[in-house]
Amino acid sequence: MSIEIGLNSFGDVPTDNDRTLNDAETVRLLVDEARLAESVGIDVFSIGEHYREGFVDSAGAVLLAGIATATQTIKLGTAVTVLSTNDPVRLYNEFSTLDALSNGRAQMVLGRASQTQSFPLFGYDIADYEELFEEKLELFMKLQRESPVTWSGTVRAPLVNQTLHPQMRPGGIPTWIGVGGSPNSVIRAARYGLPLMLAIIGGEPSRFAAHVDLYFRALEQFGMPAQPVGQHALGLIADTDEEAAELWWQSWQPLVEQLGKERGFYPPTRERYDLELATGALFVGSPETVANKIVQMTRELRISRFDLKYDIGGLPLSARSRTIELLGTEVAPRVREILAKEPARV
Repeated sequence: MSIEIGLNSFGDVPTDNDRTLNDAETVRLLVDEARLAESVGIDVFSIGEHYREGFVDSAGAVLLAGIATATQTIKLGTAVTVLSTNDPVRLYNEFSTLDALSNGRAQMVLGRASQTQSFPLFGYDIADYEELFEEKLELFMKLQRESPVTWSGTVRAPLVNQTLHPQMRPGGIPTWIGVGGSPNSVIRAARYGLPLMLAIIGGEPSRFAAHVDLYFRALEQFGMPAQPVGQHALGLIADTDEEAAELWWQSWQPLVEQLGKERGFYPPTRERYDLELATGALFVGSPETVANKIVQMTRELRISRFDLKYDIGGLPLSARSRTIELLGTEVAPRVREILAKEPARV
């Protein structure tokens, strides 16, 4: 089977010789890292969307446009676009422009948001979370698949016989639905006939196998053609397992401790961390370790795309670039070599 290997960035601010980069330096770094990713054969480079200190990915379409002018072949997408607090018309215009600028390389993952800062920032009520996403998804997909468009709802002004420019390619750009665990989101992706991106950031990934089964059953019931399943995961690749584990722990431990206070996560003990490395959702290790874990996911979750979120706050620049290099030059070829010999379950 074939598999796409991608990188995700949330614009986490890194360090360089114990100096924390400023926001502007981090923005420019992302362009350089995307260029590096392309040079080592990575298939996709994606940017997230967050609105808090330590992240510079609040204007993903602008970042991706800058990357488009510095690259030639790598696909460019979003690790998540918070559709609930974006205007579908504006999104269409931004990503049709990006697709034109990049000569057909644009794509995106739509999500409801695991963090809620964008709701008060843009004047939305978190209580309308579900209604906002559902109506805006309906409009956004209508804009991609039809022209002109007539639409009315409760979340924005109606459209009457509207055609947008620049127009997207016929059928629109590849648009995935990001899912963090909600069966309803899985069914929604199937109802629209959209690919499924599993955001697995903790615990044993195998527990998402039931979501994948549900997705394929729902596609069939809705009369939709088969669609790919992808996985978004966190991790770091170094020359040895020991080096990777220690580097990631230094940045992961304070982050999870902070998130634990906000969301009620478990305390980040070293014992729990080691368990995440061994059987959990962290893809941290040598090229061989990470490649074998990705192959395992192709079998357990039937994925045909794997995206590694390689940046985390405070991680040294050298560790980020080494992860990109090893993912492209050693991990991806090893994964494809194994899968060519032992096809995953269909």
